[in-house]
Amino acid sequence: MTLTGELLIGATARRGQGGAITGYDAATGEALPTVFSVATVADVEEAAALAWEAFGIYRETGLEARAAFLETIAQNILDIGDSLIERAMAESGLPRGRLEGERGRTVGQLRLFAAEVRAGEFQSLRFDAPDPERKPAPKPDLRLRNIAVGPVAVFGASNFPLAFSVAGGDTASALAAGCPVIVKAHSAHPGTSELVGRAVQKAVADCGLPAGTFSMLFDEDRAIGQALVADHRIRAVGFTGSRAGGTALMKIAAERPVPIPVYAEMSSINPVILFEHALATRGAAIGKAFAGSLTLGAGQFCTNPGLILAIDGPGVDAFIAAAGEALSAIPAQTMLTSGICKAYLSGVARLSGHAEVKTLAQGLEGTATQGRAALFETSAKAFLAHHDLQDEVFGAAGLIIRCADAAELEAVIDAMEGQLTAALHIDEADHTAARKLLPKLELLAGRLLVNGFGTGVEVSPAMVHGGPYPATSDGRTTSVGTLAIYRFLRPVSYQDMPQALLPEALVR
Repeated sequence: MTLTGELLIGATARRGQGGAITGYDAATGEALPTVFSVATVADVEEAAALAWEAFGIYRETGLEARAAFLETIAQNILDIGDSLIERAMAESGLPRGRLEGERGRTVGQLRLFAAEVRAGEFQSLRFDAPDPERKPAPKPDLRLRNIAVGPVAVFGASNFPLAFSVAGGDTASALAAGCPVIVKAHSAHPGTSELVGRAVQKAVADCGLPAGTFSMLFDEDRAIGQALVADHRIRAVGFTGSRAGGTALMKIAAERPVPIPVYAEMSSINPVILFEHALATRGAAIGKAFAGSLTLGAGQFCTNPGLILAIDGPGVDAFIAAAGEALSAIPAQTMLTSGICKAYLSGVARLSGHAEVKTLAQGLEGTATQGRAALFETSAKAFLAHHDLQDEVFGAAGLIIRCADAAELEAVIDAMEGQLTAALHIDEADHTAARKLLPKLELLAGRLLVNGFGTGVEVSPAMVHGGPYPATSDGRTTSVGTLAIYRFLRPVSYQDMPQALLPEALVR
């Protein structure tokens, strides 16, 4: 498939007049072929109008037709072939194996939502039988179903150019719910975005759906994304990115004449709690495993284990020695963009220069586009006194908190902001201590895991990839797994509605 750098608005592909952006090789910083055109506010207006027009038809498509559409997108992505992987490798600096796995995840979650649509349970159909003889007042006939909320704006993420981007989880779940989607493609991987965007656009045509079911726009700065969120036809937003970006979109959405929800995944440092007996029996092994998780994908995961909590003792020293030895031998890795690399290096410098922080280990040095792993240590008292130590450093940097006792460890947990994940490393002898902390951890994070790290996110019905603010803007939701569909639905109750007027799903 030849890249053209065009906007995809409904069934059309054309040059935008809002400026131009270029994709860059993440490893070398060199410009890649093809200049991509930027949208204007008029393009946003047209895409939104088409999406609203399509909504009236698409939201009532049969379940089989909607499921087939999602499966067609998945197949069209596979049909792009190796050119998709090669372009994504160049734009992101991520290795082939990681991106082939991410393509599999993208296709897999589209097919998972197709199965979810066919099952139909997301409609949450409910029936309350009438009772005209009930006293003192008759009971009405009540029937309920979930309906799609309307067109959804999706913002592509920098760190997952496939699975959290143009046809990623937000797009898949919104389309599954019956919502047209307008994607604001991420400027870090415009070529990858166009390839996938054309696969989705082709699926719309292949399945005979309204043209406005999908559009994709490029943005040079923030203007197009902001205009998209402000447009009155957009009824929800899916976003993965920085806290500053997420809160800015939340503010725009809240200040509209009719506010809308923004489902934003923003920041998380994902605490890992090391318990006494686990440390005593396998502290070194946990430390080595931690180093591998911390540096996976240059640490550019929202579930990266950035914080380690432990009560001081010999086991902590064994953990640190093993983690430090492993990190010291790990080469620096190319980061997604020069901006992300610069922010990471700045965050590492801030920690290394902090009066209450000790540098324990660093990885091997690299080039200007690469991030070098780093491990730091501070005390619980210092962590509690300096709120800035909770700030996310997006990359392979970890901070160990030495706690004097269980009370101090609990105080640290109580002081923490909302998180995506919290991990516990325990042996059977630690169960009593772990049980005491579980109620606090349930309030802290969206996913609790044992003897592992949060960097692997299973796409499944029981997965929660969300958490209390600021991990996400709405801790009641998830952006991964089949529950993600409920973000883009709302319930409608039908009272004493004649059979002839009822939606087909409620006729019985």
